Amino acid sequence: MTSVWTWGGTYFGHLDGDNLWTNAGKHVGKLHGEEIYGQDGRYLGEVKSDNRLITNLSKKSRRGPGFTPYANRVGHIPYVNYVGYVIYVGYEDFPGPDTF
Repeated sequence: MTSVWTWGGTYFGHLDGDNLWTNAGKHVGKLHGEEIYGQDGRYLGEVKSDNRLITNLSKKSRRGPGFTPYANRVGHIPYVNYVGYVIYVGYEDFPGPDTF
């Protein structure tokens, strides 16, 4: 499992294989290469710098394969937030775990 943070530094949860989980234990995304898609197949964002999540604005209209989420897991206490990175032009911060 790899712990992940949003580009702005908010602790999100973890990647377990190709599945993205919030710190509350909710299965919210599936990794396809570097890109993450939601259960309805919409593009959510991507993984950069090994453990940071960011959204490319030009890819927001992309659709990928949907999936049936796994049952919720037991959540865990979030790790401390990090200092955020400067956002690249054409990107926005990945949604926080509370938006799912």
